[in-house]
Amino acid sequence: MESKDFEQIYEQYKIHGEENARKEVANQNKVSGKEEIVAVRKNDDGDIIAIKTDNGRELDYVSALEEAKSGKLANVDVFHKYGRDILRSEPDGIKENNLDQLPTF
Repeated sequence: MESKDFEQIYEQYKIHGEENARKEVANQNKVSGKEEIVAVRKNDDGDIIAIKTDNGRELDYVSALEEAKSGKLANVDVFHKYGRDILRSEPDGIKENNLDQLPTF
C-alpha cells in the first residue's frame, strides 16, 4: 500500500491556491480600475485610523469606508457589526494584503 504525505499534499494545495489568488486579484484590479490599499495608519490601540492607496491618496477611516461602499477601493468589504460599519480585507487567501498585515505610513 502506498503511503501518502497528507501534510505535503495540503501544503502544495495551499501554495497553488495562493498563486492563483494573486493572479486573480491582480487581473481584477487592472480591469476594475479601483484603487488598492497599500498602507495603513494605526492608533496606539492598534486600530486602523487611515489608509493609503496605490495612487498615494491618504484617507481617514470614515472616508475610506465611504469609498469602499461606493466601490472605489479594491479588495475590501464593508460590513456592519457592533452598531457601526467596519472595513475589512476580502477573504482572498492572500495574507500579505490583509489590512492588518500592510505596512504603516
